[in-house]
Amino acid sequence: MSPILQVALDTPLHQAFDYRLPEGLGTVQPGSLVEVPFGRARQVGVVLNLHSDSAVHAHRLRDVIRVLDDRPALSADTLRLAQFCADYYHYPLGAVLLATLPPRLKNAAPFAADTPWLVATEAGRTAEPPARAKAQRALLDALRTAPQRRDSLRAQKQGRHANALVAAGWAAWASRPPDFGTADHPAPASLREATTNSPPATSEQQAALDALLPALGRFAVHLIHGVTGSGKTELYLRLIDAVLADGKQALVLIPEIALTPQLEQHFRRRFPGRRVNTLHSGLGEKDRTENWLGAPDCDVLLGTRLSVFAPLPRLGLVVVDEEHDASFKQQDGLRYSARDVAIARGKQANVPVVLGSATPSLESYAQALSGRYRLIALTQRAIRQARLPDIELVDLKHIPLDNGLTRPALTALAETLARDEQSLVFLNRRGYAPALYCPSCAWVSPCPRCSARLVLHRTSHRLKCHHCGFETRIPPECPSCGNPDLKALGQGTQRLEETLAALLPTARIRRIDRDTMRPRAWAELGEAVHGGEVDILVGTQMLAKGHDFPNMTLALILDTDGALYSPDFRATERLFAQLMQVAGRAGRADKPGRVLIQTAFPDHPLFRYLQRHDYPGYARDLLAERKQLELPPFTRQVLLRAEAVTMDAALAFLHRAAALAPDSAEVSVFGATPAPMARVANLERAQLLIQSAQRLALQAFVRDWRPQLDTIRPRIARWSLDVDPLVF
Repeated sequence: MSPILQVALDTPLHQAFDYRLPEGLGTVQPGSLVEVPFGRARQVGVVLNLHSDSAVHAHRLRDVIRVLDDRPALSADTLRLAQFCADYYHYPLGAVLLATLPPRLKNAAPFAADTPWLVATEAGRTAEPPARAKAQRALLDALRTAPQRRDSLRAQKQGRHANALVAAGWAAWASRPPDFGTADHPAPASLREATTNSPPATSEQQAALDALLPALGRFAVHLIHGVTGSGKTELYLRLIDAVLADGKQALVLIPEIALTPQLEQHFRRRFPGRRVNTLHSGLGEKDRTENWLGAPDCDVLLGTRLSVFAPLPRLGLVVVDEEHDASFKQQDGLRYSARDVAIARGKQANVPVVLGSATPSLESYAQALSGRYRLIALTQRAIRQARLPDIELVDLKHIPLDNGLTRPALTALAETLARDEQSLVFLNRRGYAPALYCPSCAWVSPCPRCSARLVLHRTSHRLKCHHCGFETRIPPECPSCGNPDLKALGQGTQRLEETLAALLPTARIRRIDRDTMRPRAWAELGEAVHGGEVDILVGTQMLAKGHDFPNMTLALILDTDGALYSPDFRATERLFAQLMQVAGRAGRADKPGRVLIQTAFPDHPLFRYLQRHDYPGYARDLLAERKQLELPPFTRQVLLRAEAVTMDAALAFLHRAAALAPDSAEVSVFGATPAPMARVANLERAQLLIQSAQRLALQAFVRDWRPQLDTIRPRIARWSLDVDPLVF
């Protein structure tokens, strides 16, 4: 009798589907990718289980079209991690599984990867497959002797056995046979010595290593709270060195694509002969696929949030750098937090998870204060001569602005330029100006599709929406009253760059924002800054973290006051982190650093803590405030989002959803409201907040409630659940 495959598909349905495996397609295992018919179309799915029978009547069962044995099966670890995400984020398992794969692997078309070699992994050199798996044992024995080419394996009809070994973590596909730097092909002595050629550890770093190194090999979460420039990366490197020496792999998650080239270069220098892979959306489709396929055999995987799902059968350490960063939270589709999934993965694999930040998230810091995470503090900069920068406030109530700059700010820039030192000017608003304005009738360039203004981009002569992507040419006159004298309202990085070029004509200025930078351009930028070819960097939050420029001594921060009166309860937490990160770019070597912040609220408590570099003090104040207001991290939240053609329809759906909510004394359901950004891409958006002090109670509530949402008819709105939301 033909076996029945339980297959997960990328659909909004929270269920798997049964398919019959016809004779002649070979054997499959959980994690195998298959092509199946679904409705009138075909889909790629993931096999979850094999059964001898099905609850579906035999005449309704459909056959598997093809087993995709030209690509590796997903491992049991990946299936288990995906199941955790499906359960916790209340998202269909099939959609989770398919979201973890590079696009090329989700396409059923025959896949010709540039990974022609199958090689035995460290685990495979000592593994013992079951006695009944004779073909797998024979292939593994062959791999221990020499790598095998993919085309040869196909000719011998061993593709499924190869996939079984890869899924078990005993073999991996590689673009070339192993070279030096692996267990069987050691690196030359000169290169092995290079891995130890690192700066001497500071007393704080050594104390941290004394605590962390004995903890390798078992699960625990360690929070490294280190001031900017304290050497957190050096700690990561030494921990990774110990993990690699034990034949294990390290996963390093970073928040920004922009940080990848600098860190990759640093890692390759530190671990010559080791295989360092990168995974991020800035890679081309081919490179991303090849790096994902090569992950099981790499030593270090460096990547952004989606890398948390990469296949790493020898995982020994997980590092999440800048763990507080909101970029780790996916804001559409599967709305997961890569930091939290990384912790779940570390627990499943029984390996340590290291979180690092100069300004930890309040969620992580509260866990550390409670003792659930181990807190490790680095309070001094790693370079002995380096000191934390002095932070000065420029009071805008008494000092006027001229083109967004005050006289003290301009003087500081000129003095830094005269000393042949470098400056950073931070303005977290790209474009030329936030809007185009008519002084005659007060028209301000609206986006026709969103509750937002069109941003003026003067260099491209366009008005652009940074929310939905709509753009149009700059009108020659006011569309409302015909006035031809339109003005730029406010300031963006383009206008700031133009202003500085006029005021400081000898300065070499580089603008860094999404309009100017691409991933490959970061390496060139780093060389230019380190080579002294740049005097002033003007940029957005892309410049705020991770970059180490020894000759940068001044950081000027403009226009941050909006967060001080934002309705978002996390706004001041984010602002403090952002200001601390930007300030940390100054004075990282032997030259003293200086930070100037232009603000109309110099007496705000946030700035007092910032001037003292006192994150713990500010965090404790915020935690006390959050506890009093019953806000995270002392409560857990889920946001039900709805979007529809009209706001009435979106709100009507949420009202019906609230009426279907289970009764629970431990869970609060708040009223439906329009979203802060109420209209995006011609859809009206509304939301419903659910909150509880008990995570398990909230999870049980949503587990019972979610199926009821599918019963709401007619389907007047598209909806989604956001567990642990960061953006409202």
